[in-house]
Amino acid sequence: MSTAQKIAEIEAEMARTQKNKSTMGHLCLLKAKLAKYKKEVLDAATKASGGGGGEGFDVGKTGDARVGLIGFPSVGKSTLMSILTGTYSEVSEHEFTTLTCIPGVYKYKGTKVQLLDLPGIIEGAKDGKGRGKQVIGVARTCSLIMIVLDASKPLTHKFKIEYELEGFGIRLNKKAPDIKVHKKDKGGVIITKMVPLTKLDDDTIKSVLKEYRIMSCDIVLRCDPSVDELIDVIQGNRIYMPCIYILNKIDKLYIEELNILEKVPHYVCVNAKSKWNLDELVERIWRKLDVIRVYTKPRKQLPDFTAPVILKRTHCSVEDFCRNIHKSMVEQFKSAYVWGKSVKHNPQRVGKDHLLMDEDVIQVNKK
Repeated sequence: MSTAQKIAEIEAEMARTQKNKSTMGHLCLLKAKLAKYKKEVLDAATKASGGGGGEGFDVGKTGDARVGLIGFPSVGKSTLMSILTGTYSEVSEHEFTTLTCIPGVYKYKGTKVQLLDLPGIIEGAKDGKGRGKQVIGVARTCSLIMIVLDASKPLTHKFKIEYELEGFGIRLNKKAPDIKVHKKDKGGVIITKMVPLTKLDDDTIKSVLKEYRIMSCDIVLRCDPSVDELIDVIQGNRIYMPCIYILNKIDKLYIEELNILEKVPHYVCVNAKSKWNLDELVERIWRKLDVIRVYTKPRKQLPDFTAPVILKRTHCSVEDFCRNIHKSMVEQFKSAYVWGKSVKHNPQRVGKDHLLMDEDVIQVNKK
């Protein structure tokens, strides 16, 4: 029996199995098997195609962050690309106008953002249809995904695109489950639960681990995960990425609909052709990237406010700043003076572990 047949058989069994407490363990085990077989198919297809790259998709990273525009054909990605970056991307009413990855760059609040106009995807993209594997492969390298939707078409497109991205290991607007799995040579499975579990029991966890041939390990759960989240951690190839849903062509919507959509998290309503609400879009992109700007101050000189160093808010220590400049600066680091919100008085002498904040000014002293 081929892997594809095994996948179809498991999906059919899951569909006809009733969901209740007595069948939950069996369904969790089926999900683990299904995820394992899908990974085998995906790995084989990726190896056969030489990875997610390919002609027209090998785009080098530039700037401080990379943002990918993804969506079905003819939703307005190329128009947004041309307006935001000034890079020409062919615009047409016909589908599949963009056939390769087109890069462009724009600046906002001192941050240089690389924008990628990706070809429109179709159903089955995660399985390689319509060069979908290359498109989603490039999307995995981004700091942020923007899913462009046409307001005149059903929002079921949103769920179809999410399904394709999920199938390629991309988790949108989700945090990685706080689960640690440490494999051992012997000793069996030792489960440490830091919070009460409501979705899984010990037997189910051990069954899922056994499916992946993990017979001995220490597993620490600091969250209440679902079986899908447990499988994600075991497989270890998932990418957790922020996402903005751009609802384009809003001139076709009623004002009442717009008022509702404004309150939906992660949504931005625009009209690319008429340049409506694009200032809100670039501001939302900057906030979603979750970065800070740090200005440098050479000794006995004024700070340089023209070219800030951009750091992720999750990696914003003085050591991260030094490593961003050059790795040798960490080895030569003696101390630093910081002006800004992160210190109690200006200037304040700090060490490598000090956490910087947006628009801080720093002067590094070497040994």
